[in-house]
Amino acid sequence: MSKNRWTILHEDDSILVIDKPAGWSSIPDRFDESKQNILKSLQGYREEIYIVHRLDRDTSGVMVVAKTQQAHKFLNEQFENRKVDKTYHAFVDGCPIEESFTIDAPIALSSTKQGQVFVHKVGKESMTTFRLIERWKGFSLLECKPTTGRQHQIRIHLQHAGHALMIDDRYGTRSAFKISKIKNRKKFNIKKNTVERPLVSRQTLHAQSITFSHPESKKKITVECEYPKDLRALKNQLTKWNSL
Repeated sequence: MSKNRWTILHEDDSILVIDKPAGWSSIPDRFDESKQNILKSLQGYREEIYIVHRLDRDTSGVMVVAKTQQAHKFLNEQFENRKVDKTYHAFVDGCPIEESFTIDAPIALSSTKQGQVFVHKVGKESMTTFRLIERWKGFSLLECKPTTGRQHQIRIHLQHAGHALMIDDRYGTRSAFKISKIKNRKKFNIKKNTVERPLVSRQTLHAQSITFSHPESKKKITVECEYPKDLRALKNQLTKWNSL
């Protein structure tokens, strides 16, 4: 597949595990079916395909789909019973004091902002554990392990913890990130009559790995997914120009 499309990380008779690129919805948009989505694209690769779980449109990384109804049912039960181990990596604002921490805060759907959630006592039980991977001046990289699977759970829990994603147009403070924000301004000059392009312009969240029991063998399988080009560039620049 091309760089702007999904790639296969693992495939057998029962399942297909892909690297979902940012900018692709998991299923067709109910308002605009012309937008890129994984289900429609995979149906062009294989007629029988079943979405097991979803990633946000601008989240990249590992995503599992089933190739048979039996596999779909088996995998769905694992997700419903919280037997799937999901690991995300998030580039966030600020630097947590603790090396690891857990946010146990219920999440509810907003009645005023369509498609958004917020932390509220009347919401559904939601828990995410975070671990510090790397720290820079003003930013950090966190490992995120959600116990539950609520809509936008990691994003809203990070905001609740005071460490929103570096880029998140719903729960953060910016919609893009430019190198000039971290480089020494005296050493960073933009050519005349040019506009600085963002280093990253989508939410800085990546599904790094997933562990589950295989539908056929019943053995545990782990599939990992490396960072895409934009997040690799972001990490390199933060380390180069803004490391402690």
